[in-house]
Amino acid sequence: MVKNMKNEMKNENRDDLAAIGIGAMIVFIALILVAAVASAVIIQTAEKLQQNAQEAGEGTKDAIASKVIIINAIKGAGAVTTLTLELAPGSDSVDEANVAWLATCTAAAVDQGDMSAVVNLDGSGDAGFEPNEIYSIDLTLTNCGALDTTLYIQAGGSGTTYEVLNLEGSTQGQLVV
Repeated sequence: MVKNMKNEMKNENRDDLAAIGIGAMIVFIALILVAAVASAVIIQTAEKLQQNAQEAGEGTKDAIASKVIIINAIKGAGAVTTLTLELAPGSDSVDEANVAWLATCTAAAVDQGDMSAVVNLDGSGDAGFEPNEIYSIDLTLTNCGALDTTLYIQAGGSGTTYEVLNLEGSTQGQLVV
């Protein structure tokens, strides 16, 4: 009988042990759920940051890559200035009708136009600006032909190129960039 008393547990003790085990299991499951929600939030945030970075990169590429670079500018006869141009490295093709230029020499004197008369120097006659090709165009600067001029070139929705042309006192055939 003594032996049975040692091994005998009261019903109250068994209920307490079961309640502790169930409580621990509930806490464990809650921790797993919290970790799953937290990891989902972290993954979603990382994806959003990656998308933002990709959009910013594309915007930067569009703003910089398809811009026109002025290789040189030579004073021509009268009010004509001949430009040699190319697209920036890594650029996409640009239609010459989407490339505009603006020349300013004083607050009131402005010349402007598009690049529809651009000529590919390899003689192919391709329409539009293509990467790795060099182009030439004669700009008639009616209002600014004899003054130092700031020339702006805008290629579609991308970056703007500007260059100061030192036309004042220059002679025909002289490099003005």
